[in-house]
Amino acid sequence: MLLLPCEVAVKGVLPVIRALIAEELGITYHLKQKEIAKILGVSQPAVSLYYKKMRGKAIDLERESEVRRLIKKLSASLVEKELTPKDFISEFCKVCVKIRAKGLICELHGTLDPSLDIEKCGYCMTKAAKC
Repeated sequence: MLLLPCEVAVKGVLPVIRALIAEELGITYHLKQKEIAKILGVSQPAVSLYYKKMRGKAIDLERESEVRRLIKKLSASLVEKELTPKDFISEFCKVCVKIRAKGLICELHGTLDPSLDIEKCGYCMTKAAKC
């Protein structure tokens, strides 16, 4: 059975986004790991693993300026407590959609599901994938 892009996102993309937010909250806002964990709804050991690059490293987003901009905006909103839970979901999903639309999960998708021909797929880059 074919692995869905959202399944790839859950396994590989969401931890990367959380790791980047944790990094932003720690470096820019000088928050402690325990505070970051509470904001992100994860454990403090999970934040430690993000810092050590032992979790949230399935794809490299370091050079993705658009994604980094969205992460910075989301992080600032989290610190300033401007987001309702619904807003947080919306903003987090915007980051994931941007990553998918840029084709940044295709290689990971192909690795996790060898039956998928990533050269012929391109689904995440279509308007239909903007869920």
